[in-house]
Amino acid sequence: MHESYRHAKSAPSAGLTAGDSTHQALLTIVDEAGSTNSVMTETDRREALPHGYAIMARRQTAGRGQRGNSWESEAGQNVTLSVMLRPEGVEAREQFMVSEAVAIATAGVVAELTGVQAEVKWPNDIYVGQQKIAGILIECGLEGGRISRAIAGIGLNVNQSVWRSDAPNPVSMRQLTGEEYDTAATARLLVERVARLTAMLPAGADEIERSYAARLWRREGRHLWEDAASGEVFRAGIARVERTGRLILDNGREYWFKEVKQVIPELP
Repeated sequence: MHESYRHAKSAPSAGLTAGDSTHQALLTIVDEAGSTNSVMTETDRREALPHGYAIMARRQTAGRGQRGNSWESEAGQNVTLSVMLRPEGVEAREQFMVSEAVAIATAGVVAELTGVQAEVKWPNDIYVGQQKIAGILIECGLEGGRISRAIAGIGLNVNQSVWRSDAPNPVSMRQLTGEEYDTAATARLLVERVARLTAMLPAGADEIERSYAARLWRREGRHLWEDAASGEVFRAGIARVERTGRLILDNGREYWFKEVKQVIPELP
């Protein structure tokens, strides 16, 4: 089957620009890996990998998501990769800026290739409407109070159409458009955009922060939340997300990641 690949090379990522700098994708594709984040970590121990270097597995057997969840991905149908990031001068207490940049870049690629709006569910899942299309896991290394490296693991649903796990409301790019996508080309574009945006840090932090706020899922209105400690379900709106990643709701409550979750209705 011929794979079509819709890609406007000159299109900016999420309305952000990075001057005249370009970041070619340094992408290695392997047939199988347990976790690409783990492979990246081990490879970097042997030789320091450059900013923007990525490893993609056609089949990932032990992919990890946030909250310790596994990531379902049919072999050869999606993009499962990890990118080495080395933003210079990002303070440890503001490492959430890296997460913001990676999420913006991922949402921007989805929107560009499908023509459908993609948003960031705090802290960094990517949603289209009520359905999850991508997940991100970032593991940072610290040195002298600053980030020495960050490994961004990204799982993007590209061509998969059948879901066997109990993952809530998954969707793929193919399901959105009816088209089949070249996973390697999609991965290269994604790596380029992630490398470019994270290279803007910390100087471009304000611009990235504004773009993240504009792309927040459920940023308008009041929705259901569940307090992780008490199990209480309540309704509130998002007031803002601080640069540290702390979520501030319009009822005055403040939460760090894993302390609260958004209640997502199951689709029929």
